[in-house]
Amino acid sequence: MKKMNFMMLLLASVSFLSCKTAKYPELGEGLFADIQTSKGDIVVKLHYKETPVTVANFVTLAEGKNKHVTEEYKGKPYYDGTIFHRVISGFMIQGGDPTGTGMGSPGYRFDDEIVESLKHNKKGILSMANAGPATNGSQFFITHVPTPFLDGRHTVFGETVLGDAVIDSIANVKTGANDRPEQAVTIKKIDIIRNGNEAIEFDAVKVFDNYVAERNRKEQEMEIKTKAQSEKFLSEIKVQESQAKVLPSGVKIFMLNEGNGEKPNNTQEVLVNYAGYLTNGTLFDSNIKLVNELYGKYDIKREEMEGYKPFPMPYHTSANLIPGFKEGLLTLKVGDKARVFIPSALAYGERGAGDVIPPNSDLIFDIEIVDIVQ
Repeated sequence: MKKMNFMMLLLASVSFLSCKTAKYPELGEGLFADIQTSKGDIVVKLHYKETPVTVANFVTLAEGKNKHVTEEYKGKPYYDGTIFHRVISGFMIQGGDPTGTGMGSPGYRFDDEIVESLKHNKKGILSMANAGPATNGSQFFITHVPTPFLDGRHTVFGETVLGDAVIDSIANVKTGANDRPEQAVTIKKIDIIRNGNEAIEFDAVKVFDNYVAERNRKEQEMEIKTKAQSEKFLSEIKVQESQAKVLPSGVKIFMLNEGNGEKPNNTQEVLVNYAGYLTNGTLFDSNIKLVNELYGKYDIKREEMEGYKPFPMPYHTSANLIPGFKEGLLTLKVGDKARVFIPSALAYGERGAGDVIPPNSDLIFDIEIVDIVQ
């Protein structure tokens, strides 16, 4: 009798477990998200093997297990009760922001996971919304049509397997200002479905925790390298400024390299590499990729816009450049590289430059003329 009771209990347990995924028995093996909206369900298959960090972020937020959210969101299913705040028919539907404004954040950002084979090539692609490279948070969108112009810019981490008609229904609602639906379309909840051993063994919490720990380690390592680089720079300029040639204006020029190229004339443009520093060793701008990497300021978006290449500048006294930079530039010929010490009055003076250069800041520029624009 005891054995029979045990078998009945076991069978009941198996039956209960089966019922948990019986809602969509046709899904097969994999990791899925059942996005239950006020317009119906959208079921997406998550690419947890190809984009593990992005999927781990989504899953931990959906299940309320993400440890890195701000205090108000801890222990709560993050997406429950949120809305699709931006809807554009013939483009996409966007949600994932608890504030419903498009400005909300879980309290952190994480890197892109761009996979060449995962593209915005059809309706139902699940992808991360962002404000540029490495600005992912909680917001996501689902495509209404193919959007190939988003490839390489947004992380694709899933695709719809059920619910295309629901996407249509949401995409075609009436919208007002900022593409916001006039009647809210709500995400009631998101259930994560794990079918098969591999999906069950995917530990989203561990994956995301490990990512954050590794990112923090790299950031600390970069801080140490940047500090060492700044200290090296400060020790160099202490000697170099004392040995620099002083111009009547007060600008000081220390030659880092003497070139053997021609001297440009005042009708020409020159191609220039530059790096600008505050006197405390802080790099505030450079068009040299290596310099930005040394100081932890490399920007992939800038590289995509070809911002790390010699910059064309007019080689004459009426050039629209700060006076001290212009004066230093006009002393150089092709191949010359100089470190130019500029008094604040010949830089940005009392006004400074936004939140980058404080008022009354002396500046230091490394300037190199690479070539003459032909």
